[in-house]
Amino acid sequence: MTSLTGLGTSVGEHLKASGETLAVTESSTGGLVSASLLAVPGASAYFKGGSVVYTLASRKALLGITGDHVQGLEPLTEAMVQRFAEVARAQLDTTWGIAELGVAGPAGARYGHPPGISVIAVDGPYRASVTIETGSSDRESNMWHFTRAALQLLEKVLVTSPR
Repeated sequence: MTSLTGLGTSVGEHLKASGETLAVTESSTGGLVSASLLAVPGASAYFKGGSVVYTLASRKALLGITGDHVQGLEPLTEAMVQRFAEVARAQLDTTWGIAELGVAGPAGARYGHPPGISVIAVDGPYRASVTIETGSSDRESNMWHFTRAALQLLEKVLVTSPR
């Protein structure tokens, strides 16, 4: 079994050491990114909040994402998830924002994407994004895979970004 603390420790320690803060918004990971970061002792020093925006209604209610925010952006693209990371960061006035949107499975998305796809973005002093495709319809396996990928992207940005 994957350890939440094991997944979040490196990022958590880096954020604590730098005095930086983070906001998280996620969909197909179902809160696993937030849980991994919150499992690290001392998380209150860097974790300012997170939301699971699994539906259009929750995106609007929890993030305030409206049609204007995503006007002209294709669903499940790095451009769209970057917008979500920006909004999460701005809402909680943090150094960094990370967002994840995806299709865990077992079925594909209503707008044509197959299961096993996730887009992840980090917003802050440095920006980065990635698209993950597992080729699998195994829902839980995809959720863990997407979570690991999100934390790896965040760690890469924290370690290598010029600030």
